Amino acid sequence: MRACHEMDAREVADIYLRARAAVDPDAAEALGDAPDLRFPDYSPEAFERRHSIDRAALRALGDQPGLLAAVMRERLTSEVELDAVGFTRRLLAPLATPVHLVRQVFDDLPSGTAAERRRIRMHLAAVPDTLAELQRTLLAEAEQGNVVAARQVRVVADQVDRWLAGRFFDGVLDGAAPREAAAATAAFADLSATLRTRLLPLAPTADGVGRDVYSVTAGAFLGEHVDLDELYVFGWDLIARLQERGRALATQIVGEPDMAAAAAHLDADPGGRVAVGGPLVAWLQQRIDLAAGVAHDRIAAMPERTRAVEARLTTAASGVMYYTPADAASTRPGRVWWTVPDGTADVATWREVSTVHHEGVPGHHLQHAITHDLAHLHPWQRYLCHVHGYAEGWAHYAEELAEEVGLLPTPGEQLGLVLARLWRACRIVVDIGLHLDLPIPAGAPGPCADATRWTPELGATVLHEIAGVEPQTARFEVDRYLGWPGQALAFAVGARLWRQARETAERRAGPAFDLRTFHTEALALGPMGLGPLREALRDAVDPEERA
Repeated sequence: MRACHEMDAREVADIYLRARAAVDPDAAEALGDAPDLRFPDYSPEAFERRHSIDRAALRALGDQPGLLAAVMRERLTSEVELDAVGFTRRLLAPLATPVHLVRQVFDDLPSGTAAERRRIRMHLAAVPDTLAELQRTLLAEAEQGNVVAARQVRVVADQVDRWLAGRFFDGVLDGAAPREAAAATAAFADLSATLRTRLLPLAPTADGVGRDVYSVTAGAFLGEHVDLDELYVFGWDLIARLQERGRALATQIVGEPDMAAAAAHLDADPGGRVAVGGPLVAWLQQRIDLAAGVAHDRIAAMPERTRAVEARLTTAASGVMYYTPADAASTRPGRVWWTVPDGTADVATWREVSTVHHEGVPGHHLQHAITHDLAHLHPWQRYLCHVHGYAEGWAHYAEELAEEVGLLPTPGEQLGLVLARLWRACRIVVDIGLHLDLPIPAGAPGPCADATRWTPELGATVLHEIAGVEPQTARFEVDRYLGWPGQALAFAVGARLWRQARETAERRAGPAFDLRTFHTEALALGPMGLGPLREALRDAVDPEERA
């Protein structure tokens, strides 16, 4: 790249995006290309090339002024630091790792035409080479001592084995590509064997990563460095406040301040349960569509072009709901995906409404619908700048917005929101406590009352007994926290920033404050780390304050 004084930030972003497109299909899509293969290159050489591209762009940016420069500088610095501590190349965890992304590609590929079906066959045939390169990277890193904890190796191997037991690849294209499906199945079986026989013996038994690594990963997930000890205290205080409201709602529901009793009462109501399968998809779509109309009118203006969102079921994860945005070319819409624990016949929807709002509208989908329609944003920021603190923070804040605009009309659904927020509050103390080995404070509630130190088992118990998380999901969650150190902070910490920014804007504007306008204009800034966002929102409220 040319020297930084010869280019502005947009030129740096142009060069960066073109360079990344050679090893990153998402970057190619952001440029308007349609790469034949959706799989990135996971070889050691490709990881090194991406790292070199990041460092070159960071050097070229220098200390240039402007919002795009600030956003890129934070992201590239985070990426370089994540690679320096080994996180990027050793990544194995229960969700959203290269292993899962290879599997998940088949959920998003269209299959309506002969050309689209040929493309799916091509992807099936490419699975063996893609996974072979990923194995080469994982083993090369492990030989240098850079390997995730044994728990993460086992949990991913177990997930792969479940996909194989369910004969997932045999069902791709309804069995019309048996040779390619067999090759993909064999490649995943080989991956599972490699994880168990070659990687697991090299993996450490300690689950926590320690303060030094955690400070880097948490900073990268949030997009700013934070006071971890202050956040630990904040998490405990938030739990106490939410429990107080939950007890008040429980009194409305069952006549006593017992959230567990209220939850059991709501779970037992057959009118509030929906069968897994077609009925659950229909229920999910209906709630998303309802929320979309209300959110567009009262929370933020949603562009018509990107407003559509689909409800889907999948087997890609365990006991979670998640969102996948539309691709850059809008060939597929945004989608909310739901999986339920094995053997579940039906679900109590009062528990899930808040998560629907988080993943769909006014949460992730609303944010992405606005972002993808922002023609003034550089394509890198519009499509590739994903910061957990920004995205998850907005989505968690949006759960409360949903109640504020009347989308949670019953005490049961409001209790579901409290439990969802308790889940995110528990995430803070469990995540920080496990990775930093912090003591449990005196007077801690529920299962922590007689404990002094954290264990994974205690973390799952806390999620179950305090936040009402189903036991299998609670165990999955703790495994995820341990595999993604610091990511669990993004929800409540990001939501706190959005609330603080809104309160500041309300104080400044007084009676003239308009909620829909504030959200629309704030989201129009585009995705970014919490540090740049804090500055941008402050300047948006009072452009003269910074000067």
